[in-house]
Amino acid sequence: MEIVKVIIATLLSALILFIIAKLIGHKQISQLELFDYITGITLGSIGAEMATTLESPWWKPALSMAVFGSITVVLSFITRKFPKSRKYINGTPTIIMNGGKLYKKNMKKAKLELSEFMLLCRQEGYFHLSDISTAVYEYNGKLTILPVGKKRPLQPEDIGLIPEKEEFDTEIIMDGKILSGNLKRMGLDEAWLGKQLKSQGISKPKEVFLALCDSKHKLSVYRME
Repeated sequence: MEIVKVIIATLLSALILFIIAKLIGHKQISQLELFDYITGITLGSIGAEMATTLESPWWKPALSMAVFGSITVVLSFITRKFPKSRKYINGTPTIIMNGGKLYKKNMKKAKLELSEFMLLCRQEGYFHLSDISTAVYEYNGKLTILPVGKKRPLQPEDIGLIPEKEEFDTEIIMDGKILSGNLKRMGLDEAWLGKQLKSQGISKPKEVFLALCDSKHKLSVYRME
């Protein structure tokens, strides 16, 4: 049956593309999940064929796209339901450097050249390998670096400080309109807002593009330009 042939051909092409993407390595997929990358380029190709090959029945490429979409949904469900399957579908992080040692075998496994590794280090702001304690090549093609102790950014606890808890600013005015719900949620009213605006030389909310209020009721105003 012709429909069965299309489904089988699509599944087979998905398998082949999956194997090819695995052989290529992490760096070709950037931040996309492995099968999302495969699905993206395949659906684009099928869609282009569907739009340009007018002689062929439209339902064939449409069916193929539906099958590919279904495969992606199923794989996404599997990786969420069974975390251990992720290493087979998405791949696993690879330790490239640890404790001052470079692992040539792991670089070869990750399809990562030494010059590319050096480039990734520089992009992360590390120009000397001696500043790096551990470097992990993630499955999405990004390099995660743990610096040596002396190069680690200074933390408040290092100098005995306990910083105040940071909180998000709340939008009070957006595009000239007062967000009454947010104003009320902060225990404030329009009379308070009017005084704050007046103190900054603003007569009415319509002159304000954005106004943010922090937990200490300090208002930051950005005028209409």
